[in-house]
Amino acid sequence: MKSTLLALISLLFVSCLSDNEASKPVDYTVQNEKEIVDYVAKNKLTATKTDSGLYYVINEAGDGEQPTATSNVTVAYKGYFTNGNVFDQSNASGISFDLNQVIKGWTEGIPYFKEGGSGILLVPSHLGYGSNDYSSIPGGSVLIFEVKLISVN
Repeated sequence: MKSTLLALISLLFVSCLSDNEASKPVDYTVQNEKEIVDYVAKNKLTATKTDSGLYYVINEAGDGEQPTATSNVTVAYKGYFTNGNVFDQSNASGISFDLNQVIKGWTEGIPYFKEGGSGILLVPSHLGYGSNDYSSIPGGSVLIFEVKLISVN
């Protein structure tokens, strides 16, 4: 009886420990950096890296208003992984949202464009969804977005 009780308590302790371990965030910074640098080289992109680790490419700067991190904007986009698999996409008319209500990579990246501008945001996981799975996006994923800033609303 003591053996069974001890085994049950041990199992309970181990299961609590593994739940706690699973909830700890994982730092993907080094893997994400390599993945982005390799993607940029493979696709011959001229990307700029920010202090936060975001990479961006401006294909067209645009000539309209430039948003701030708190602006409401309308953006057409396609989101995919470095392997090319698309996880999300808007239609050509885009979607509207406040930049302070989206992932950090967008809050920081979209203000590099002016209305009419387009380009690519290469978002490391710490500026996306972190080490947590989100919908069809696995934790730790680098996210690539082709974006067109339609308007600052």
